[in-house]
Amino acid sequence: MHPLLLSIIASAGLGAVIGLIRQWSDQTDKPGSEAFAGVRTFTFWSVLGCVSAFVSEEYSPAILPVTLAIIGGHFLWRTSAQSAVRPAGSTTLAATLLTLLVGALVFYGHAKEAVLVSAITVVLLGVKTRVHAWTREFTDEDIRATLQFVAITGVILPLVPNESIGPLRAINPYNVWMMVVLISGLGFFGYVMTRLLDARTGLMVTSFFGGLASSTATTLALAKQSCADEKASRHYALGIVVACTVMLPRTIVLVAAINRPLALGLVLPLALMAAPALGYAGWIGWRHRRERTTKPAETAGNPLQLGTAIKFALLYAAIVFLVRVAAENEVLERSLLPLSFVSGLTDMAAISLSMARSATEGGEVDLTLATQAIVLAAVANTLVKTIIAVASGTPTLRVPVALVLGATCLAGGFAFWTAGR
Repeated sequence: MHPLLLSIIASAGLGAVIGLIRQWSDQTDKPGSEAFAGVRTFTFWSVLGCVSAFVSEEYSPAILPVTLAIIGGHFLWRTSAQSAVRPAGSTTLAATLLTLLVGALVFYGHAKEAVLVSAITVVLLGVKTRVHAWTREFTDEDIRATLQFVAITGVILPLVPNESIGPLRAINPYNVWMMVVLISGLGFFGYVMTRLLDARTGLMVTSFFGGLASSTATTLALAKQSCADEKASRHYALGIVVACTVMLPRTIVLVAAINRPLALGLVLPLALMAAPALGYAGWIGWRHRRERTTKPAETAGNPLQLGTAIKFALLYAAIVFLVRVAAENEVLERSLLPLSFVSGLTDMAAISLSMARSATEGGEVDLTLATQAIVLAAVANTLVKTIIAVASGTPTLRVPVALVLGATCLAGGFAFWTAGR
């Protein structure tokens, strides 16, 4: 079959899919109204883009730009025209132009890119109603969290110098702020998903995403909530266990972004630490498989407060400097483990990320010592959250949390011992 015919067929298929979702979205959003553009129109536009690209290549390069300009002008005219029919909005204009360009991409041999553009267009068209409903529920805290995340990643990061400075040239400001971006990114994701799904969809979902945002804050929130709803204390205990256990795979993901060999070495020790929580969750699920938790937990607060980000940056920089000092002295190298334990009491991520960078090829710390340091930090972090839960929760909550998280600490101690052998 001629390549042009294949391109036309592929373009028609992609355009039809986009048009189908666009027509469905219009009919769902405005029942009874006739869609401005649907399956047939978007199919025509995609084919038109493909044919215009062919004519531009064979006869005149101006054909494709002129086609885009004509379609854009048509939309501007329709939008400004006074009629009883509601004019099409900018979303339809963008989808139309993208559909034209999808046809052109197919003709020029960029089929994968055309499919990706089509998929993005279909998703954005399909979730229009849900996105509108979600944005109507935005709070001032949501907007602040979004703006702070944009500032942390898109404004501050490009301005930070990417060079080593300070004593022993141990501090790289760009790397320090990149750690803030990594932590904030995971926290922001957890926060957004909690707001999107709503805590009422289930205590376990809230605990999971709350654990991504801040397992310590989630532990404190659930422990306090158990005092207000003592009958559900066992469910809140399970929520705390879930939030605390999420920290372990989150640590592996963070380390893997910088040091994949170290992350692979952490899988077995941290899986061993997660075993008590998984066993407890399985037992609770078997025992209460017919029960449902109807009262949601309070979600953790905004994880992107600027003060928290700055404190993390300072803590990370201090740990990086101490790691470099310890690496310069064979006697002080043993102080890395006490340092890891102390750091883990306040923040698990800082020591994990600093170890990930220090244990890279040619770095100051070997993989075994870095693995022990991260495991020890995880034990310390779990110990702190155990104390918080026991001190803040009800007696019914204290016993299972103390047993499960205590077993997690013991498993971490065993993993620490075996990692050093």
